Amino acid sequence: MLRHKPFAFFWFARGFTTIGYQIQGVAVGWEIYALTGSAFYLGLVGLAQFLPMFLLTLVVGHVADRYDRRIIVRWCQIVEGLAAGALALGSFSGWQSKESILAIVFVAGAARAFEAPTMHALVPILVPAPLIPRAVAWSASAHQTATIIGPAFGGLLYAAGPTAAYGTTGVLFLVGSALIALIQIERTPPEREPVSLRSLFAGISFIRSRPEILGAISLDLFAVLLGGATALLPVYARDILATGPWGLGLLRSAPAAGALAMSVYLARHPLQHRVGKIMFGAVAIFGVATILFAVSTSFVLSLGMLMVLGAADVISVVIRTSLVQMRTPDVMRGRVSAVNSMFIGTSNQLGEFESGVTAALFGVVPAVLIGGIGTVIVVIIWIRLFPQIVRIDSLSG
Repeated sequence: MLRHKPFAFFWFARGFTTIGYQIQGVAVGWEIYALTGSAFYLGLVGLAQFLPMFLLTLVVGHVADRYDRRIIVRWCQIVEGLAAGALALGSFSGWQSKESILAIVFVAGAARAFEAPTMHALVPILVPAPLIPRAVAWSASAHQTATIIGPAFGGLLYAAGPTAAYGTTGVLFLVGSALIALIQIERTPPEREPVSLRSLFAGISFIRSRPEILGAISLDLFAVLLGGATALLPVYARDILATGPWGLGLLRSAPAAGALAMSVYLARHPLQHRVGKIMFGAVAIFGVATILFAVSTSFVLSLGMLMVLGAADVISVVIRTSLVQMRTPDVMRGRVSAVNSMFIGTSNQLGEFESGVTAALFGVVPAVLIGGIGTVIVVIIWIRLFPQIVRIDSLSG
């Protein structure tokens, strides 16, 4: 896949920016927990990233379908780089507070709200149509490789101080923006249909008309919303597993390690048949691994369960993303990808908020345990609600 030069620039850009995003995630999580000692504030970090995505979803999709997606991605990464620079300045100058962190994370979240769906919509025009599933798997491998390197590197950088972590993040975002600028592709300029309520809601209408797409992305929404424990990893690292920033970095890297191994396998051996049943099975395994992680007091066992969790998750991600991109016309991909990204953002960022609130009410271990059990229950319900997914044999059918 890297022989396709536009995709190669995209792949490395996604890798660098994801490393930066993960470094910043470790630094923000550790610093705000050190400032507050509160799991609730860890949840607020997720909420600050989710709100811009939720509020801007309809605008984001329309922009991605009307303008050059490469330019949108470049400017978003520049804004995220500047936000990281502001966090570095705040830590270096000594005026950093929980309020300033949340405000800057909110601004970065607004930029990411435009960047993420536009990046997804960009992939299908970088490679020939038959290679889209492999391109999605390769893109996932870039994301997961970076998610392994980023948190571990972030833990080491944070040991030298938050300024070093945030400063490195800013540089990586700017490098990613420069790589996107190097992408040269021939593409007919999109038709700019008049802005109307119908065009704004076209992505939602399209998804509602395709039960298999609606079921796939809503399954991810509820499964990860309930089963996500990432926001509580600082608590597990310090209070349950008795480790430090380096241990937190390894814990955050573990899901990506499992996901990377699986994404490399899927890039070489694309799923050909029974993809609907495989997706349901993968999400069920995700829930079971979350349950086992919740009750573990062993650092090694916790790492292992997080790796299994990550491997299962990437199977679902590749199937869902390929399904959405291959069954959506290009003129609609920005708006459909924006809605899809809102679902992903809800499951991740709002899931972090849910984890923080649940942990504050019931305790950390019960919160994660309840989430894992809830994920398994969601799979059982979705099999009944969306039998169309069970019947899907191939991604392109």
